[in-house]
Amino acid sequence: MTIKIINKSDNPLPRYESAQAAGMDIRCQLAEAVTLQPLERRLLPTGLYIELPIGYEAQIRPRSGLALKRGLTVLNTPGTIDADYRGEIGVILINLSNEAQTIEPGERICQMVIAKHEQPELIEVAILGETERGAGGFGHSGTN
Repeated sequence: MTIKIINKSDNPLPRYESAQAAGMDIRCQLAEAVTLQPLERRLLPTGLYIELPIGYEAQIRPRSGLALKRGLTVLNTPGTIDADYRGEIGVILINLSNEAQTIEPGERICQMVIAKHEQPELIEVAILGETERGAGGFGHSGTN
């Protein structure tokens, strides 16, 4: 599969950092550093535009290192980029730490996973098939 991409940023194209990585790192396109205060969120530009094949989406996900070390995460995770979207990829980053966090120009802020999806037809019915679990909610699928 190939994906068409326009890169209007000062950064290199996203890439997989290892041979078996599922996500490729995305960098922010900033003219200068920005600081997020605790619980502040901001839409950060990437300068990237993509054309996905029909039947695929791009998922924007947090980077585990940023989340663990600095408390920065993607607010609407995973963010979905649909195949018919042609605008700039923006990333909603939030600071969940107790300290201000500065994001530098070109910093890796998230990862992007390309995933196949389906658009099933929904069929309205009056009764669903029974299972052993039934309507058991959170905590009902195991014995712990």
